[in-house]
Amino acid sequence: MQNRQQAGRAIRRDPVMLTAVAWTALGVVMLFALSGQHNSQVRVFWLFQPALDLLLAYSAWRVSRIATGAVRRFWRLLTITAMLFTFGDSVQAALTLTRNNQWSTAGGTVQSACFAVGEVVIIVAMLIHPHPGRSRREALAFWLDTATVMVGGAVVAWCFAIAPNQQDENSSLVGALLGAAVMLTSGFAAVKIFLSGNAPMHKAAAVPMIASALLNGIGLFAAPPGMTDGYPAYVYALRFVPSLLVAMGPRIQEIIAGVDQTAFGARRRKPYSLLPYGSIVVVFVTLMVVLPKGKNGPLLVAVSGLGVIVALVVARQLAAFHDNTRLIDQLDTTLTELREHEQRLRHQALYDELTGLANRAHFREETTSTLRDARPDSVALLLVDLDGFKAVNDTHGHAAGDLLLAGVAEKLRQSVRSGDLVARLGGDEFALLLRDCTVRDAELTAQRILRSMTEPIQVSEDMAVCANASIGIACAEERDDVRSLLHDADVAMYASKHRGKGTWMRYEAGMALSAG
Repeated sequence: MQNRQQAGRAIRRDPVMLTAVAWTALGVVMLFALSGQHNSQVRVFWLFQPALDLLLAYSAWRVSRIATGAVRRFWRLLTITAMLFTFGDSVQAALTLTRNNQWSTAGGTVQSACFAVGEVVIIVAMLIHPHPGRSRREALAFWLDTATVMVGGAVVAWCFAIAPNQQDENSSLVGALLGAAVMLTSGFAAVKIFLSGNAPMHKAAAVPMIASALLNGIGLFAAPPGMTDGYPAYVYALRFVPSLLVAMGPRIQEIIAGVDQTAFGARRRKPYSLLPYGSIVVVFVTLMVVLPKGKNGPLLVAVSGLGVIVALVVARQLAAFHDNTRLIDQLDTTLTELREHEQRLRHQALYDELTGLANRAHFREETTSTLRDARPDSVALLLVDLDGFKAVNDTHGHAAGDLLLAGVAEKLRQSVRSGDLVARLGGDEFALLLRDCTVRDAELTAQRILRSMTEPIQVSEDMAVCANASIGIACAEERDDVRSLLHDADVAMYASKHRGKGTWMRYEAGMALSAG
């Protein structure tokens, strides 16, 4: 969340972004100010393009230096595309200064060639971008969805851009084809970003690029039909603004990558996509628009009936998708609950409920494993028994006794190292397994424990008591097991009880210490 906020502030305050927006706004204002002067509008349209192309190329190059692997390859290819756009648009801008009676936004031979090559490069970049972890069936579904959307876009482009220009001798078929290519390629990019689970850019960077695709489509069909000598100012503006949106994507990606190390990477794929079904709707609406009017009532009824049937099938399919997704979600929830239940059972089997320490079974298991793998004289066991605990229980009640045990457990935890193990063996008896520990280390640990016991433990709102403890220490020898080690520490601990406060005693491998 913090990274997202930092990135948002950086994007809003970025001087390069602000300059690009101001540059685009100036161009739009000039296009409207020169309304009706089509030759001048075309000059403004092309003269303002190279700066935005340069921003696209520079930002894409900067991102390619940050990214790695397949993502870096994608941004390098996008950089090449942007450089081709910059060269082609610069040539076209220079040509517009030498020509008169211009009104079309279609480019010349050099600009069109650079544009076409750039489109091929970016399509290749998108096609070869990998989808790790995707099964063959998922890959097939992805390409079928992509093909569905592309076919829908091709139908729309043909019906509204290419076919009308074929019938109009004064219109440029090449320009229409290139315009359609813009829409289809932009549409392909949008499909790639939405359907792919491994998009090479952050969603925030993809949004303006997708918006440019939509605006390109609107600008392609915004010109009033039959115009052969100029466009309204809003048409020029609609076809100019997408250049800013395309350039903003890489710049946003660069800013996000500067504050967020997860700016690149896979995101969770949705179980299904609505884009293919949206493509069906678009094609059906296109069909209804281009159907000949008049005496074709039966054809219209048949097409309408077909559309209703397709809509019903789509609705049924989406309902099935929804049910499947709900079942998968329920299964995920059930599995999560089972895992949590398993963890609770495991915790209950290995840990003491009152203190949270390891229980006797867990302690024996860990001690056995440690003795098996450790070198001799590197393991010590401390047995801690509370003196007078029964009196606290009998006098102040079991609740006070439980608080005393919990307080002692916390003191024991704080007295050992992170690699040591503290356990409650039962009642008021505790054990500590010290790994990689010398005799001196064990003595120092016992002293820390006894010092901590001098601090009172709150057992009720108005009463605190000091725990009295006896500690027996046993250091493992070569043939010791958990049973013999516990026995030695137990003997040492009882010896300390009989010797009284503050006395040390060695008993075979055991050593005793008592304090109160």
